[in-house]
Amino acid sequence: MNRQTLNSDLWVDRYGDLMYRYTLVRVKNADTAEEIVQATFFAALQSQDRFEGRSTEKSWLFGILKHKIMDHFRQAHRERSLDLLPEDDPDPCTFDSTGHWNQMPKSWGMTPDQAAENRQLQEALKTCMDRLSDKFRQVFVLKEIEGLDTQNICNEFNIKPTNLWVILHRTRNQLKKCLETHWFNKDSHG
Repeated sequence: MNRQTLNSDLWVDRYGDLMYRYTLVRVKNADTAEEIVQATFFAALQSQDRFEGRSTEKSWLFGILKHKIMDHFRQAHRERSLDLLPEDDPDPCTFDSTGHWNQMPKSWGMTPDQAAENRQLQEALKTCMDRLSDKFRQVFVLKEIEGLDTQNICNEFNIKPTNLWVILHRTRNQLKKCLETHWFNKDSHG
């Protein structure tokens, strides 16, 4: 079996920018993203003797990075109380008693593949994600982008699964409304 070896002298050149961009999308703060990437490289240097070579160097580093990002969210949770279900939530229930939309979402006018390639849609989605509260964005990114399972997210934020689903529901609705305003209502978006 051909095992991977590490070349720590080249980590920053090979992976630094990619790791920084990956982290920045998740934590939304340039200084914090830089600190997390630096902490990742430091942790990797300290534990490189435990690298078994069963994965690529890049996969191994990104595994450490993901743990550092989770540590960041865990620390942020400890430093401030997450009021995950505010009483004054402006998002009213948008479903009827049968679970169907009260108002149907607007047509995309394109296939999902076309939407994924659409640069203007990507920019509108980024704008809408930036407008979410930190707590909603963090939970949404961990569940929908990172693909973390419900139990891990609930443990990280000290919430119950029902609270998680309410947060995700409200986040999706906020994104839907924002996209309808900032992208779907534009005359030309193709």
